[in-house]
Amino acid sequence: MRDWMIAAALATTLIVPVANSALAQARQQNRPPAITDPAQAGSDFQLQGEYAGFLYTPTQGSEFTGLQIVALGDGKFDAVQYRGGLPGNGWDRSAPVKLSGEAQNGRLTLVGQASSLPGETNQFVVADFYAIALDSTGREIGRLVKMARISPTMGQAPPPNAVVLFDGKNTDQFQPGAKVTPEGYLMAGVMTKMPVDAFHMHIEFRTPFMPTARDQARGNSGVYIQRRYELQILDSFGLEGAFNEAGSLYRQTPPEQNMALPPLTWQTYDIWFTPPTFADDGKTKTTNARITVLHNGIPIHWHREITAKTGGGQQEGPQPLPIQLQDHGNPVTYRNIWIVPGDGDANWPTPASQSAGYAPRYAPRFLHRRCG
Repeated sequence: MRDWMIAAALATTLIVPVANSALAQARQQNRPPAITDPAQAGSDFQLQGEYAGFLYTPTQGSEFTGLQIVALGDGKFDAVQYRGGLPGNGWDRSAPVKLSGEAQNGRLTLVGQASSLPGETNQFVVADFYAIALDSTGREIGRLVKMARISPTMGQAPPPNAVVLFDGKNTDQFQPGAKVTPEGYLMAGVMTKMPVDAFHMHIEFRTPFMPTARDQARGNSGVYIQRRYELQILDSFGLEGAFNEAGSLYRQTPPEQNMALPPLTWQTYDIWFTPPTFADDGKTKTTNARITVLHNGIPIHWHREITAKTGGGQQEGPQPLPIQLQDHGNPVTYRNIWIVPGDGDANWPTPASQSAGYAPRYAPRFLHRRCG
């Protein structure tokens, strides 16, 4: 597995008056604002994101830790602290610590329970691309750096035997009605002309910044395989990874871990799918569909059986159907979509030491770059 790459931080200049205008206009229309331009995202967007670094506590000593900060609108934030590093980058899978706080004048204070030890609390002060960890006396015990992670499969070129579904030039592979943004990104709410059987697919997507939205109203879309099985797309940054959140087989199977990156960050799904098989009568299913999925380069489903259609999908059957990129009313966009027909989940070998359905917990090392 290749290393994650740590990109430079977002530019410090923010057009806050424009962002505030967008927020106000959305509120007047009684709908959550959905911002697609980082320059219009405001000061809360500047604070939210991923941080990582070392901190020291008397009980644990010096240890690496990750922090995901989630904007909730109006200066309010939730955060999650991960022992060992960020998800997919060293997190030891112990119970994460939840924090919350408010920002004033571009400075965010987060408070939460630091560990299971009674009375040991943790506090972070976040500003200028750093999250400074403080002990109960207010003494600095660590400094986490803001970073932007990029999927190791981002920008992956299609192999010679791939069908390019979208490369920013045209929508010929989609049914009529497909729309493209001025930047050349495909908008959600499209369906392929081509029905699919077994395949390997690469797709890149971006969810909008919707800080005041909650749950299924926050950057919702989905990759509907054969119009039957939905691989959920959602702004699930900082959430637990439930069965209806990003990376889930919608309302059926949660991802092995939540690998969602912050909104307005381009992300990747790499999907290997094998359809179910049916008896000669075309009605009796003899084997379930199977799927392997990498979310931002990390396995979240590994030879996973799909036991039935998901959500509002079409009923299962032997006939191949197209892929739908669901429109749920949020401006989710896509780019660099290609598919290799016939290259299904069966072509992913399972090491003998791993049972079927187990996703290995890769922990690629970090490359650090100071931000700001």
